[in-house]
Amino acid sequence: MFSKLSIVATSVLITLAAASPWTTTISSVPPPTSDQCCDSVVSSTSTAASGVLALVGLDLDGLDIPVGLSCSPITVIGNNCGGTQVTCDAPAAEWGNLIAINCIPITA
Repeated sequence: MFSKLSIVATSVLITLAAASPWTTTISSVPPPTSDQCCDSVVSSTSTAASGVLALVGLDLDGLDIPVGLSCSPITVIGNNCGGTQVTCDAPAAEWGNLIAINCIPITA
């Protein structure tokens, strides 16, 4: 049930993002600085990332970087992250924990 709800919500958000007049272009990506727990990490050129990038108004055209989807900060050592632990650029507050960019896996 949750996956169906996620698909519907994502479809609605992508549709709304396509109509959004706000777009931010990022031309270079700084080194990652923030530990995050993300549901998944995909290429910025993937369909899944493209929809979320459009939703938050980011334009990463021409960049092929790892993008974390549905991310939240890891703030406690030993945090029980049920997803993928990565170090990313700290997501901007206006991205609403939907996405983090330039994600590199954390290896312990």
